[in-house]
Amino acid sequence: MNIGLVRHGQTDWNAKGIIQGQTDIPLNAEGINQAKALAGRLAQEEAFWDAVSSSDLLRARETAAIIAERLQVPLLAPDPRFRERGFGQIEGTTEDERIKRWGSDWREQGLGIETDEELRSRGVSAIADLLQREEGRNVLIVSHGGFIAQMLQELCDELTDARLGNMSYSILERRGDGWLPLLHNCTRHLE
Repeated sequence: MNIGLVRHGQTDWNAKGIIQGQTDIPLNAEGINQAKALAGRLAQEEAFWDAVSSSDLLRARETAAIIAERLQVPLLAPDPRFRERGFGQIEGTTEDERIKRWGSDWREQGLGIETDEELRSRGVSAIADLLQREEGRNVLIVSHGGFIAQMLQELCDELTDARLGNMSYSILERRGDGWLPLLHNCTRHLE
């Protein structure tokens, strides 16, 4: 079994540098075009994905629907465990606003931000359930940058942390009890 991890397309908040977290923001026109670009790329490649799943947040669901429709594969029910990290008090703020409110050390203050451990726990649980439910099928998961970064680090020891742009695409192959990265943080469909 393989899983794909795709970060949703751009939103207005992404474009403005505002942290969304679990705030439910839709794709903007650029995000829709980005989703169509990846869907077009995948449609040109040899058939690989059997289904598409996503977070239950609108920007991920919209991206997943565009891809599933183009590939003519089932769109599975969204899973809230694939949501972005909960960013607590900083959701809806820019870096400048965070520094003005809480100082340059805002990252060390908690502020209701979901921990890496909490995010990884729910993510690993969701992927384990997906593996069991969709056994033998290759499933593309549309999620969020912070979530995907944590999952890649949790599942693949050799991957280093890298910023994941909107519509980044990664593929992991199940090998025994572990995962092998076949593709990491690819955005060539946006060039």
